[in-house]
Amino acid sequence: MSQLPTLPQIESAAAVVYQSMPATPQYAWPLLAQRLGTQVWLKHENHTPTGAFKVRGGLVYLEGLARRQPDCPGIISATRGNHGQSLAFAARRYRIPTTIVVPHGNSREKNAAMQAFGAELIEYGSDFQEASEHAATLAVQRELHRVPSFHLDLVSGVATGWLEMFRAAPDLDAVFVPIGLGSGICAAAAARAALGRKMKLIGVVSTHAPAYALSIAARRAIEAPVSTLIADGMACRTPDPKALEILFSEVDEVVQVSDLEVAGAMKALFIDTHNVAEGAGAAPLAAAMKLAKERPDLIKGKQIGLTLCGGNVDHDLFARVLNG
Repeated sequence: MSQLPTLPQIESAAAVVYQSMPATPQYAWPLLAQRLGTQVWLKHENHTPTGAFKVRGGLVYLEGLARRQPDCPGIISATRGNHGQSLAFAARRYRIPTTIVVPHGNSREKNAAMQAFGAELIEYGSDFQEASEHAATLAVQRELHRVPSFHLDLVSGVATGWLEMFRAAPDLDAVFVPIGLGSGICAAAAARAALGRKMKLIGVVSTHAPAYALSIAARRAIEAPVSTLIADGMACRTPDPKALEILFSEVDEVVQVSDLEVAGAMKALFIDTHNVAEGAGAAPLAAAMKLAKERPDLIKGKQIGLTLCGGNVDHDLFARVLNG
């Protein structure tokens, strides 16, 4: 079984993270509480230097790489946006050139942000999996260090945010976490174990990208097509085997949400908190809203935690969401 980072490892990662950014806030917004009929804590990972949670993992991974391989000629990875931004942001600290591969049709504004952080951007393939396979090929051809989308250092870095959340709100009954390739929810599991908390860990996937939901239910890796038009951060066709190994034992439940439900949650977050959420960032609220209607016993009278894991949505898409 893949090992979760321990409390000393997470706190060591936090020391690295806090060299570049402060802790992010978590607020109990009253309008969200009214909407769900329970106390809600919202973790604002949209308030990081890259607008998403991934930067924590990027900082920790690059710090480790700089120690292990001080003469690294450059890094390469594939992304739908936030992972790539995190690497480009962190790599600047060590003056390591960064190449990022994205699929065609990727978010224009995420692409622009990665380039602004100094990354060379390459468009290839129709989805993340094809972009990832091309990144692997280029890593060999160009003799670059390929950064995976899932790694213990990435999980340790991301877990620092969950450590902040669980210490600030120690009595949570459940937390809702979107699943992309798995670093975010595995990090939540790590922080929960490190602090000895007992809250339920509820994963959230897109109905239009159900690979992780199907895999966790079957307890084996299952590929599934991706058709989401709004939740690119959860647009995974092929699950990561190391992440799955952890999730089989750590996730209590998985909820699937449609693009329409995600759009409703994006609008709700703006109305209730005046924060912009990308699709994956709004997915936890979408799942909580769904359960509040369909299975209120899991929500009403409980303390729940949601992560607004990213706010990097193209402005024209967000305008369409707000206009219904």
